[in-house]
Amino acid sequence: MLHPEQTYRVEISADGVSCHHPHGLVETVRWDELRAVVLETNDRGPFVPDVFWILIGDRRGCVIPQGAIGEKELLQRLQALDGFDNEAVIQAMLSTDNQRFLCWERPV
Repeated sequence: MLHPEQTYRVEISADGVSCHHPHGLVETVRWDELRAVVLETNDRGPFVPDVFWILIGDRRGCVIPQGAIGEKELLQRLQALDGFDNEAVIQAMLSTDNQRFLCWERPV
């Protein structure tokens, strides 16, 4: 049996990242439009998704639950961004509260 977050699928390309939701919605952010990467945690786990990647673009965004198919590859790609804050990721993984952690922001 799949966990709820495993019904989401992440696709990474040279142009950007897409998240395919189980109900058919597809959210896409282009790499050249990416402004920020945030990890959001909540206190609802462990039986429902409680950690989400929020990719904020110039015109659109993408919300991806931790554990989505392809999420490990997404993390590897995000870690290649200049200035990506791995410490923020670690802090988010330790959190059981409703919090947001800024992992990366496009330089101005």
